[in-house]
Amino acid sequence: MMTYPAYLPLYKSGELFTRIEKGKALLQECRICPRRCKVNRLEDKHGVCKVGRHIKVSSYAPHFGEESPLVGMHGSGTIFITSCNLRCVFCQNFDISHLGEGYEVPPARLAQMMTELQQLGCHNVNFVTPTHVVPQILEALPLAIENGLNIPLVYNTGGYDLVETLQLLDGVFDLYMPDFKFSDDKTAATLCMAKDYPQVAMDAIKEMYRQTGDLVVDRRGIAVKGLIVRHLVMSDGLAGTRKVMQFLSREISPGTYVNIMDQYRPCGLAGKHPEINRRIRIEEFENAIEMAHEEGLHRLGPE
Repeated sequence: MMTYPAYLPLYKSGELFTRIEKGKALLQECRICPRRCKVNRLEDKHGVCKVGRHIKVSSYAPHFGEESPLVGMHGSGTIFITSCNLRCVFCQNFDISHLGEGYEVPPARLAQMMTELQQLGCHNVNFVTPTHVVPQILEALPLAIENGLNIPLVYNTGGYDLVETLQLLDGVFDLYMPDFKFSDDKTAATLCMAKDYPQVAMDAIKEMYRQTGDLVVDRRGIAVKGLIVRHLVMSDGLAGTRKVMQFLSREISPGTYVNIMDQYRPCGLAGKHPEINRRIRIEEFENAIEMAHEEGLHRLGPE
């Protein structure tokens, strides 16, 4: 019988503490994400993500705008992490991801945030943009467990994640929620400064699925384990939706829970890129949904 949340057995066996030490070692010449900046973040040096030794948090609170299996009746307990290893020019959280809005928190305070969200009734703790601070999250987790944390953790990511780092999280996160933003290298290079994004995202999603499988919900419809993939529809097919849906259906699972999102709006530096300086048309969104069905995907969110 499966045990939820998965991190409790890791804590009891002592394996969680081994993962913490491995994570810290990756910070010394930072190799946490595909940027591989090789700066010593243990000495508070900064690379692309502009975060040193300590995690920075912008805000934390119950969130009711996430996918319904995460939200339930009492909300998803989001912790919005400052900065990002992607540099998406259109980011809707530009002040947080690019401008560094937020404040440093030590492990004990991060652990307290997790338990506070649980006390508020949240169904999970949802780390938004955690890729560049995986070791810091691991470091805080035992403190939260010792104070009673027992709800699932959500890894809510832009999808630019190293498989080697994700392997440190095997059995830590019950729920993975990556974006799959683009299927074209040139588009990714222009819009998120990461030419290798499509291949990195595919490799990462495969590893996430290996760890957790298709989305599992309890009798209330609340997510307890599995993979949720987000895909934001963009103007003139720039996101490469057909290839994204083909990959998910053929190389992950036709039962992949996919949230095809229609809320794109020009934010951040999008005004400097005419090709994305408009909202999408309704027919562009409808075409994306049709592509998903044509490729055999049958669990489309947000419901």
